[in-house]
Amino acid sequence: MPEPIEAEFARPPIFSEAQEKHLQHEPRGDLADDPDAAYGHSITTTAAPSIHNHGTGAELEAGEKFTIVTFEAGRGENPKEWSRGRKWFVTLGMSALCLAVALGSAMPTGNLRGTAKDLHVSSVVINLSITTFIIGFGIGPMVFAPLSEIIGRKPVYMISMFFYFMFTLPSALAQNIGTMIVARLIAGLAASAPMTNVGGTIADIWDVADRGTPMAVFSLTIFMGPCLGPLLGGWIAIGTHGWRWIYWVLFIFLGFIFIFTCFSPETYAPVLLKKKAARLRKEHNSNVYRAEHELNRTPLSTTIKIGLTRPFILMFCEPIVLFMSFFLSFIYSLLYLLFFAFPIAFEEVRGWNAGTTGTSFIAVMIGIAIAFGALQYQEVLYTRASKDGARPEARLYPMMLGAIVLPIALFIFAFTGGYEWVHWMGPCIGGKHRIGVDCLHGLSLTMYVFTGALFGFAMLLIYVSANSYIVDSYITYAASALAAKTFMRSEIAATVPLWVIQMFHNMGFQYAGLLLALIACVIAPIPFLFFYKGEAVRKRSKRAFAN
Repeated sequence: MPEPIEAEFARPPIFSEAQEKHLQHEPRGDLADDPDAAYGHSITTTAAPSIHNHGTGAELEAGEKFTIVTFEAGRGENPKEWSRGRKWFVTLGMSALCLAVALGSAMPTGNLRGTAKDLHVSSVVINLSITTFIIGFGIGPMVFAPLSEIIGRKPVYMISMFFYFMFTLPSALAQNIGTMIVARLIAGLAASAPMTNVGGTIADIWDVADRGTPMAVFSLTIFMGPCLGPLLGGWIAIGTHGWRWIYWVLFIFLGFIFIFTCFSPETYAPVLLKKKAARLRKEHNSNVYRAEHELNRTPLSTTIKIGLTRPFILMFCEPIVLFMSFFLSFIYSLLYLLFFAFPIAFEEVRGWNAGTTGTSFIAVMIGIAIAFGALQYQEVLYTRASKDGARPEARLYPMMLGAIVLPIALFIFAFTGGYEWVHWMGPCIGGKHRIGVDCLHGLSLTMYVFTGALFGFAMLLIYVSANSYIVDSYITYAASALAAKTFMRSEIAATVPLWVIQMFHNMGFQYAGLLLALIACVIAPIPFLFFYKGEAVRKRSKRAFAN
């Protein structure tokens, strides 16, 4: 499978240069050690460094010799040799793809009430338009990831964005809930491809030493994109007096994104080498030219079969994958929960409009930005803890801090969000009550607003740290382990729109928030337990990395 995107956010890097080269250029990914994947011919001699210097061929069982095609240095064939301008063109375009996906999942929350009213359905039913989209996030990668290894990254992006683009149109035109639900499900399935493959595209074109700034730009769309959705969706709905323009704006944006994918270059080395070999065979009227992966090809059916089954084996048989996936599912569910809890706190309780409510997500984005800065210190901690050898548990320092901050944020959220007297800017300025009480109320709201920042801070620390720990613990099976995490995370988060409003209305805002805070307290020890006992767990596993 392609290189796991989550590995790119770890500092220091998880994969060595040799491992990263294998993941980027060997299309079998973490299937390479699987006995079921042992198809094709084996190469018994070393490939020549250049096709112009034919060197020794690859001996096949039948005695036939082939000339192995490689990139020629200095000719721009290797994506890593492209100009910086071309690399940034691809990087910004790929970031825009992920932004489009993030906006598609969150923008409609800007005016779900208006959508429900026009389509004559309840709030629970209209929330299915969010649920079905998220469901696609968990299912789609299991097909798109292996498919990109066969046909390349560009065709997958084109297929993905075309169907995402086309099935956003029915949402804008929908006259009934059936049209909306089906269109959103197909759009979600299609939209999952960039989230699966873009990390590999960035790694295709940038060397590890130069990847810091491109990954920072790219990561902004990954983590802050969902927070922009309610903000943009709310103001679009207010400015146009309707929910349909949310989908129209998204549809227009996706049109530009699809055009970009048509002009974007292919970056996946095995596919580029395969095309080069085909061109040389045609030019020289000879059948001797072959890309190396053509001689070690795994059938697509085998790749998909293992891609669909191994994640579930890891999920249920590996404690690290199971518990880390559960923790990440909780934090990811909280993000989508805020899309519905903030409107309750600000619109229902305080009378804000949808646009102003969406603006409150800026606090979450601020927390994410602060966490990005704090993560830079993780490299120092990891180096210090791993001086005697690699230790995956050294990746857990940020998660342990995040596990402490998260309950604090949720407790503040619970006991300040549901009270009307905790009003924006407080009567501290309005002068309607006594000064002391007014300042207390204003301070309470300030704490509530900073809840978003605390949550964003904790979310990023937990997310990056837990993903890095999974990858470090299962280097050989990293793609499958993360596929298991992605599936669980997406499917659990997809249920949130179906029960979140009922929970906050029926339990009361403070008690619903308190329940979430208590759950965060119960699961907070997980990173600490694995920090001290994770090595013993890995040694008992047949699949995990053991020191």
